[in-house]
Amino acid sequence: MGSKRITLIALFFVCIVQAQAEVEFPVEVGMKPESITKGFNDNYYVTVMNAKEPGDGEVVEISKKGVKVFAKGFDEPKGIVYLNGELYFSDVTRIWKLDRKGQARIFVDKSDFPETVLYLNDVSLDAQGKGILVADMGATQYMRDPENNLWPLDSEEAKKVPELGRIYHISSEGLITIKQDTSPLMPNPNGVGVDKDGNLMVGAFFKGNFLITENGALRPLKGEYRGADAVEQDRKGNYYVSSWVSGKVWKIDPKTEASTVLIEGLESAADFYLEEDRGRLLVPDMMAGKIYAVPLKN
Repeated sequence: MGSKRITLIALFFVCIVQAQAEVEFPVEVGMKPESITKGFNDNYYVTVMNAKEPGDGEVVEISKKGVKVFAKGFDEPKGIVYLNGELYFSDVTRIWKLDRKGQARIFVDKSDFPETVLYLNDVSLDAQGKGILVADMGATQYMRDPENNLWPLDSEEAKKVPELGRIYHISSEGLITIKQDTSPLMPNPNGVGVDKDGNLMVGAFFKGNFLITENGALRPLKGEYRGADAVEQDRKGNYYVSSWVSGKVWKIDPKTEASTVLIEGLESAADFYLEEDRGRLLVPDMMAGKIYAVPLKN
């Protein structure tokens, strides 16, 4: 057997091993996963809330070798992003910073914010990729009825939901400014991001608005997405939004603003990661404890 043929056979088997080593979704990651991003060594990192007991929250790593706990000791870890070789994620009223060894330190705390923060949730990179945006949902205890359902928008209770939610920008040095102040369009903002033009996008959880900024003012896209969680836009301009309440993910046409369902039937579609180079969204189903891969085309 010639050396050339041996080399080709070796390459063939290497390709088979690599293909077998790819992460296959759905992946079970633990109790109540909230947010996912790609980080160190192109592995995926997921915030896992667990039982919401103080200190039982974790960040888990998904790699070709499987799933493992990467860091622990948090309260309710939620939105997570990868910036400048470190992971940043929210945890009720603070933001943690996590290095490649799994060592965590508090990046900013409650007292560092210019206004009182009540419930930090989604986190995204800013338009320049040099800082982060984070949504404070505000007073979440007023959104639901005794059966834990969102109050109808035309109810008297809905009118009483206080407008306390804000979007903050945090620089890489930890300087915090208000990116979007309180608004009747988003009393409880959850999802946050920037579009391809650098404009702010917000998923308003209680009212179900997918909001974008135009000339500095918020404007809702067509449609109602109550329980709105993650918001994103791809390079072609298509918008994406998940609903924690309905267990759905939609794709929204940028011209007509008409929406189509990419996936439904999840128990709770949380803060997804847009992996455009692979043509998919990685969507945490919080109540099922799994991460699903959802194609961008249906």
